Amino acid sequence: MNRQEIVEGLKGGAVVALSSSPFAVLFGAVAVDNGLSLPEVALMSATVYAGASQLVGIELFGQHVAAWLIVLSIFAVNFRHVLYSAALTRYLTHFTLAQKLLAFFVLIDPQFAETVRRAESGKTIMLEWYLAFAATIYVPWLTFSIVGAAFGAMIGDPRVWAIDVLLPLYFLGIVVGFRRKPNFYPVVAASFIGSVLGYQFVGSPWHVSIGAAFGVLVAALMPLSPPPGAKTAKAGHS
Repeated sequence: MNRQEIVEGLKGGAVVALSSSPFAVLFGAVAVDNGLSLPEVALMSATVYAGASQLVGIELFGQHVAAWLIVLSIFAVNFRHVLYSAALTRYLTHFTLAQKLLAFFVLIDPQFAETVRRAESGKTIMLEWYLAFAATIYVPWLTFSIVGAAFGAMIGDPRVWAIDVLLPLYFLGIVVGFRRKPNFYPVVAASFIGSVLGYQFVGSPWHVSIGAAFGVLVAALMPLSPPPGAKTAKAGHS
């Protein structure tokens, strides 16, 4: 067991946990307000484990929407995770099938972003680092969801405190962290436009997947960047 990898994973995950914990409290409070019991809140956080999707799901629960539509809506919000897992596969070839299944279960936005950054910096993605990073986010998320469910009524409407703004701001920071990657601005602009159009003409939560689809389409149409040193090699040859 590589202790250094575990320590690095715990340190990186702690930053995310601090940002996501207030959002977990928000989820727990809103879930109870929409009729879920404390055990149901805990079960949903433990199994779905996706903040935006969980909020979409409980809002639909509160409106007594058909179960199949709730599942479909959660899938629409979480569809980007299918793309995440496909993108990370090349970095996890040394994982066993069971390890990959576990890795993809805990694959959320910050986990994806940090794994890509770590891999692109030349480091091998070790199972110890990956799971330490994930556990440091997963356990507080589950814990603070339960706290929000148990004590949410004491703080009244959590939106009044702007708790629901914290995690989106953190996600914005993750996106900005990739600003130096090739074609960043056209892809982000396409995702933004697609999401806005989807929200206006289709509605929530489908605008999330529509925005992602727009971004993927533009990224696929953009020319590939030359590999590092390609221009220098060409100049030397001439």
